[in-house]
Amino acid sequence: MRGTKVRAALAVGLLAVGGVTATSASWQDQEFAMQQFRAATLPPPVLTQECEYSPGLLGIGSTVDIYWDLPAGYSLDEAQLQASTAGLGSVLAPITGFNLNAATERDGSGYVTSVRTNLLGGLLGLGTELKVAITVNRYGWTSDAASIATNAGILGLGTCQNLT
Repeated sequence: MRGTKVRAALAVGLLAVGGVTATSASWQDQEFAMQQFRAATLPPPVLTQECEYSPGLLGIGSTVDIYWDLPAGYSLDEAQLQASTAGLGSVLAPITGFNLNAATERDGSGYVTSVRTNLLGGLLGLGTELKVAITVNRYGWTSDAASIATNAGILGLGTCQNLT
């Protein structure tokens, strides 16, 4: 019986050794990451009442008054007045020689900015509409604009309307 046990043990051992095959282990990972980025947006200034065109005497000394306010937490130093003529491809750009702080006063509902139309004269041709916009700028970003459109008209018979 002892021989049978030895042979059985040998057979089991041979099967165990003979049945082992070499395997290569591998790993595959299906994980992925996703992230969303959103650009910072600045709140725009708001128009607080209709703009007003004051004709002066036959157009001399005429002004456009813009009534507006800043978003909470912003200062007048962060605001900028820009202008463009109406028309395809016109771009808003700061008005040369215009000082927003000097032309702006605080009133009960925000600010009133007076723009002399002779400053706009280089941009306005007879009957040409001009878009004037106020934006806030912070950290290199510019907000959407609070804007009006004005037309100096003939002999100071101009118009003004809020666009936003």
